[in-house]
Amino acid sequence: MTVNLSKGQRISLEKTARRSLTRVVMGLGWDARNIQETRKVGGFLGLFTKDEVFDVKQSIDLDASCVMFDRAGDVVDTVWFKQLKSRCGALVHTGDNRTGDGDGDDEQIIVDLPRIDGRIRHLIFVVNSFTGESFAEIENAVCRMVDSESNTEIARFELSGGGHHTAQLMVRLSRDDNGWTMQALGVPCNGQTFVDLLPTIKPYLV
Repeated sequence: MTVNLSKGQRISLEKTARRSLTRVVMGLGWDARNIQETRKVGGFLGLFTKDEVFDVKQSIDLDASCVMFDRAGDVVDTVWFKQLKSRCGALVHTGDNRTGDGDGDDEQIIVDLPRIDGRIRHLIFVVNSFTGESFAEIENAVCRMVDSESNTEIARFELSGGGHHTAQLMVRLSRDDNGWTMQALGVPCNGQTFVDLLPTIKPYLV
């Protein structure tokens, strides 16, 4: 059964999945809000036209990224649209979706848990609008963790919309002697890439 996370909630991945996990997928999905556009229609030879309002589908480019930190809070590696695979090979970004069209996950980051570099303590998953659109222009934004071996959704977290922020810290994965935990962050912030978000991330590396 999927756990619907609230902001700040933390769960044990393996206890929630009720099995030992090796490969999981962090999926991000969103839809662009329709905007209204006024057009002149009708008329003969361009005369007697009238204004009509149409719903127009936008294309919103959100980018999912993962920043990996060691115990000291230093960046060890990253995965984003300009680097689709981590240096240790444990994380793979499936590619950039520039519109938000379609159902399900628009972007995915595959995580092979046993292969993650031993120095890494925290994985922070973030989303940002590279082209500057705010979250006021999107809807149905959600991130979810899936056990890829069984294709079972472990947990999901609805991202806050309606604000004028252009980025958000989504989820933190952390490991200790008891295994991996997942915490919903849901922290609004601003920036085009994960680099701009590093000052906001720092307080959550505890």
